[in-house]
Amino acid sequence: MAVKRKYPIGIQDFEKIRRDGYVYVDKTPLLYKMISEGCPYFLSRPRRFGKSLMVSTLAAIFEGKRELFEAFTTEDGIEQPQLYIAQTDWRWERHPVLSFDFSGDIDSLEGLDEQIDDTLSLYERQFGITPTARSYNVRMRNILRQAHEQTGRQAVVLVDEYDCMMLHSIGDAEKQSAVRQRFQNLFSPLKSEDAHLRFVFITGISKFSQMGIFSKLNNLNNISMLPAYETVCGISEQELLTAMHPDIELLAEAKGQTFDETLDILKRNYDGYHFGELLTDIYNPFSLIKTFSSGKIADYWFTSATPSALISMLAQMPRVEMDEVEGTPCLADDFDTEFNSYQNPLPVLYQSGYLTIKDYRPGRNQYVLGFPNGEVRRGFATCLYRYVTNTQAGNRNRSVFQNAYLDFRDDGDIDAFIRALQVFFAGVPYMIDDKNEHHFHAMLYTLFVSFGADVVAEDLSAKGRADITLKMPKGIYILELKYDDSADAALQQIADRGYAQKYTMDGRPITCVGLSFSSTERNITDWKNTSP
Repeated sequence: MAVKRKYPIGIQDFEKIRRDGYVYVDKTPLLYKMISEGCPYFLSRPRRFGKSLMVSTLAAIFEGKRELFEAFTTEDGIEQPQLYIAQTDWRWERHPVLSFDFSGDIDSLEGLDEQIDDTLSLYERQFGITPTARSYNVRMRNILRQAHEQTGRQAVVLVDEYDCMMLHSIGDAEKQSAVRQRFQNLFSPLKSEDAHLRFVFITGISKFSQMGIFSKLNNLNNISMLPAYETVCGISEQELLTAMHPDIELLAEAKGQTFDETLDILKRNYDGYHFGELLTDIYNPFSLIKTFSSGKIADYWFTSATPSALISMLAQMPRVEMDEVEGTPCLADDFDTEFNSYQNPLPVLYQSGYLTIKDYRPGRNQYVLGFPNGEVRRGFATCLYRYVTNTQAGNRNRSVFQNAYLDFRDDGDIDAFIRALQVFFAGVPYMIDDKNEHHFHAMLYTLFVSFGADVVAEDLSAKGRADITLKMPKGIYILELKYDDSADAALQQIADRGYAQKYTMDGRPITCVGLSFSSTERNITDWKNTSP
């Protein structure tokens, strides 16, 4: 029988994880490769994907804390296995390590100045430096030189979440410019003082080229989409099936499921991230450990990864329609566009973790993007809903709609469901300027996804495609939408093109639903349903 283990929820300190007996998935094979090559590195990954833990692990390596990487037994009797790097020829020399952590909630320039000053002051005290200038770059340069001179070893600089404040000040061009100037000043010595540096590692969500902060540091090796480093953050399927095998067993036992059934649920909800052309499957680490800790499947990452920031991003972008995101291609160059331009929102959504690479077309150097899994798909739909309503009335109507949807799902009460839809559309002022059928269709699809429905948009058949197909536990519903036309016309199209035929062997009853949407009323004005 599997024994429940300790999971490091909210803990990013490598030493604490190892000494206190928490589960750690060994990433040191890739870290060993990285530090052996010794280049200045940049890594982009979404929030809560293990970047901060990686920074902490690198700090422990360069501080020479070999004992943390060997096999040992904790004070509580938990056996910690030996990690890969302890078996290598790594010399475990102690280097001066300078860590800059910008992952906290810094919402003002004064707060940013205070944090930078506190960090620089810490290292100035450590190396006995009396500041003679206020400029960040001069202070950083003096620290690097003194650290090397006093220890006899080059310094290591680790920067975590460099772009956090930039992402939280979207739409405020003046503040973003001021943040950019501060960071350009602070980090400019990372190139000019290369002789005093052993290793540089910078993490963020957006690519550094987009923020213009490291324009002078053009020797950074961006490993964000390199095949060799696809698994450096997150949990690969191989790691899940080996390092976390007992955790799946325990979850399956608690739920009365087989191992394979539980694995399938985890895969549908948390897998599907790809960070390069090899398309190696990566699971969301935060959602996995939350699930193993609580014994419950839920949308942990999305609710913790600041959906409000996503809504702010959506407000700056060209409109994103839920049903158009899947299968959208992006050229490799699109990922290097200026972050704040938002002319193409898809690369921004990819870097934030809301989309992932679904396919790679090498002949075109083109990436096809889409939602990674059920958790993100549902959460993104919910954010789109909040964005287009953006009112207290809209939130109340959503509750009414959800209850009607659940009644529809469980009891087949389609009339009450459509009446709830009318309440919903009555509270959506965003649709005033959207006089087309497609937006109506996209909004319906988004709502269904946000409630976890098994829904297909533009459902292909031999003679065409149905607007929306809902696969409910007790029936299949084929919806055809007409704009300034009749519900009868919608039903006739379903019949003429045989949309229902592909589901005749399913076993569930089939219902064809015709909906008429009025451009003047901006709402559903007529609906009818029938069996095929």
